[in-house]
Amino acid sequence: MKCGTKEELAKVKEFYIDLLGLNICREWPDGIMLDTGNGLIEIFTNAEGEHRLGAIRHVALLTDNVDEIADKVKAAGYEMIVEPNDRVIPAEPEYPIRMAFCFGPLGEQIEFFCER
Repeated sequence: MKCGTKEELAKVKEFYIDLLGLNICREWPDGIMLDTGNGLIEIFTNAEGEHRLGAIRHVALLTDNVDEIADKVKAAGYEMIVEPNDRVIPAEPEYPIRMAFCFGPLGEQIEFFCER
């Protein structure tokens, strides 16, 4: 992800660290790296101008409780795109999940999901 201002970076840190509970595993003058548990999110602060939607549609984060995290996100003033609901991904074998989507502080789409 790219932030254009220190204010955007502060919002990103507030959302991903304070609200979602991710930890910083690396930090350097132009960016931070957040530990998602099974992966990393890199956030750079050296971009200016408008944010553009690229090839990545959304980031999916595994959680223990989709409804709880959706409530926290809404209470913090972020828009839920898709409210928590149950789905079955038609894979072999089928994959039953609970999921929800929100917009993050940079307009990125974030999916929260857990296995049912």
